Amino acid sequence: MDQLDNIDLKLLRLLGEDSRLTTKELAAKVNLSPSPVFERVKRLEAAGYIKKYIALIDAEKLNYGLIIFCNIRLKQHDKSIGHQFVTDIMKLKEVVECYNISGDYDFLLKVYARDMKHYQDFVFNKLGSVKSIGSTHSTFVMCENKNTHNINF
Repeated sequence: MDQLDNIDLKLLRLLGEDSRLTTKELAAKVNLSPSPVFERVKRLEAAGYIKKYIALIDAEKLNYGLIIFCNIRLKQHDKSIGHQFVTDIMKLKEVVECYNISGDYDFLLKVYARDMKHYQDFVFNKLGSVKSIGSTHSTFVMCENKNTHNINF
């Protein structure tokens, strides 16, 4: 962050809140003309500060309202087994986030399902086919109170 000035940081905050803001709208909010704002945003993208632009989809409206956090313990701690696990998980459409974590478990998955029956089918038929998994522990979300991908810096 040493290379970023206050305008860069403000642009990142603004885009983190609403990535659909136009260059002209951003320029007005940071008191610059559109051309330097366009260049700054391109520089932030090229430097990797902005990974991509996404839309937050309402999963419930698409009948995927059940959110589950699934803790995974691998059978063994081995580099090739860990890499194979990640490769296998990347293929599962129900898994929307996957983190390698410390503590009692090795990975934490965020999973969307239509309902409990769908999740049961997912666990038995998809997770069950991932050979590197030793055990799982599921936690079901009762209410989503906050969901933002913006970083408050």
